[in-house]
Amino acid sequence: MILNHKIIGEGKPLYILHGLFGSLDNWNSLGKKFGEDRRVILVDQRNHGRSFHHEEMNYKVMAQDLTELMDHLGDHRADLLGHSMGGKTVMRAAIDQPNRVDRLIVADIGPQDYPSHHEAILEALFAVDIDSIRTRSEAQTVISEYVKDQGVVQFLAKNLYWKEKGVLSWKMNLHVIAESMDEILSTIGDDVYQGRTLFLRGRKSDYIIDSMLMPLHMQFTKSEVYTIEEAGHWLHSERPEEFFDAVSGFLNNSAL
Repeated sequence: MILNHKIIGEGKPLYILHGLFGSLDNWNSLGKKFGEDRRVILVDQRNHGRSFHHEEMNYKVMAQDLTELMDHLGDHRADLLGHSMGGKTVMRAAIDQPNRVDRLIVADIGPQDYPSHHEAILEALFAVDIDSIRTRSEAQTVISEYVKDQGVVQFLAKNLYWKEKGVLSWKMNLHVIAESMDEILSTIGDDVYQGRTLFLRGRKSDYIIDSMLMPLHMQFTKSEVYTIEEAGHWLHSERPEEFFDAVSGFLNNSAL
């Protein structure tokens, strides 16, 4: 099965993968900007967006999904960019098939295990009575009882779509995502990757803190780290221009 995707522009391919509970739509604005001088492939990962639903969800199969999409589109080699969960997917893909990757960009995630921290979000999503709500605003009201950040509330509500007239449904496979949370939070392993890699982190985020940098460079031997000072985990949406400039500089082989 081929992942749902959207192609913008022409030229050297750059695949962009969203994070947990996200979709390719989250990257439309930056995708268009990157697409001005390259071919950008925005990707919905399995159980997200408009991609297929499947009971199995781990980084091995998600990396395989990505390389199968590359095969489908005729791209033997490409640049890969992933945020959060998408970052772990592209790391795993690069480790498994290093000859398929030119430049690797990982946004605010490391390769290690992370503690569980999505309980409130999952509780909020399961609290939405999908059979009775009639508008997104009703769903947002329910989600807001559990999640106080209105930006996150709106982000989560984007997963709703009109299944038919008057009937809303989740695009994401919520039950499988919840059941797979241990896999999603797990390490991608300690295999060494020797390709050119850029890690971006938000200074206000705790996903890549200073104590993680030495083991990060040991595993990704040709890596560099760029810190966006006034950003948290959602660095690409909080500081899109700086994010774009940092990634473009790396892709174009300019010094950061």
